Amino acid sequence: MHPYVLFTFMLSLGLGTILVFISSHWLMAWVGLEISTLAILPLMAQHHHPRAVEATTKYFLVQAAAAALILFAGTMNAWLTGQWDINFQLNIFPACILIMALALKMGIAPVHFWLPEVLQGLDLTTGLVLSTWQKLAPFILLCQIMPLNSSLVTVMGVTSTLVGGWGGLNQVQLRKIMAYSSIGHLGWMLLIMQFNQQLALITLAIYILTTFSVFMVFKVNSALTINMLAMSWAKAPVLTVITPLVLLSLGGLPPLLGFLPKWMILQELVKQDLPFIASITALSSLLSLYFYLRISYALTLTTPPSNINSTISWSLPPFGMALPLAVFVTITVMLLPLGPGILTFFV
Repeated sequence: MHPYVLFTFMLSLGLGTILVFISSHWLMAWVGLEISTLAILPLMAQHHHPRAVEATTKYFLVQAAAAALILFAGTMNAWLTGQWDINFQLNIFPACILIMALALKMGIAPVHFWLPEVLQGLDLTTGLVLSTWQKLAPFILLCQIMPLNSSLVTVMGVTSTLVGGWGGLNQVQLRKIMAYSSIGHLGWMLLIMQFNQQLALITLAIYILTTFSVFMVFKVNSALTINMLAMSWAKAPVLTVITPLVLLSLGGLPPLLGFLPKWMILQELVKQDLPFIASITALSSLLSLYFYLRISYALTLTTPPSNINSTISWSLPPFGMALPLAVFVTITVMLLPLGPGILTFFV
C-alpha cells in the first residue's frame, strides 16, 4: 500500500475515534463509528490472501449489523424521550439494545464469536490495531451510558471472563489466543465499569500497553503459532528472557503491572457486596494464565530437537519498532511501584 494512502486511512481511523470522543449526539457518534470501521477495512484486506478477505468480510458484516442496531436504538430512544443527547437518561429498552450493539462491536461475550476468526485472518500489525484502537470508541460510549441494566452488564462481564479463559485453552494460534485474551480483559472492564469508570479506564490503558508489547514480540519473531516461538532464543535472546514477564503481566501476576487493575477490580467488587462474582472472575484469570504459561514455555524452555517443525533463521529482517517495543516492555514489567501515582492521576 502506498504510504500516502496508508496515511489517509490511518488519519481517518483516528478521526472516527476522536469524533466519537467529542460527540454528544447519537447520530454523530454513529458517524464516527462508521468512519472508523470503513477506514480499517482496506488495512485488513491489503494483503491479498483468502483468509484476509474472509476476515474483512466477516468484520464488515458484524460491524454493519452493530451499527444498524446503534442507529435503531438511538432513533427509538429519541422517539420515546425526545432527546438525541448521549448524556440524557436512556429508556430501558433502547439502552439494552445499545449495550448489546456496543458489545457486538467490541467482541464481548456472548456476541464474541466473530473476534477470534477475524483476528486469525489478519497480520499482526492490523490485529494489534483491531485489538486496541478499535475498542476505544465503543468503550467510551459504554462508559457514557453506564450505569444501566446492571444485571445484563454483570452477566455479560462474567460470561466474557469465563469465555476468555476457557476459549484459549486449546488454541495453538497466537492470534486466536490474543483474541480470547481480549475477550477476557473486556469482561473485567465491563464488570467494573458500572461501579468505577476511572478504574475501567485504567484497566483499558494497561491492557493496551501489555497487548502492544506482546504483539510486537510476536512480530519480532515472525511467529503466528506457539511452535514458531521455539526459535525465538536464536533471534532475540534478551527479548526472549523478558517476554515471559510481559505475558505474566498480561495474566495479572504480581509484582507486574497487570496485577494492579485486577487487584483493584476484585477489591471494588468485594466493596459492592459481590464476593461471588469476584471469586468467579479471579478463577477465570487462572484459566487464561494457563495459555500464557504455554507461550512462555515455548519461548524459553523449548530447544531443538524438541520441535522439529522450527528452523533457525539465518537472516533476520530489520525491525523498525525497537524503541517503542523497549519502552512498552519496560513499562509493562516495571511500572507497578508507580501504581498509587497512576491511580491518583486518574482519580
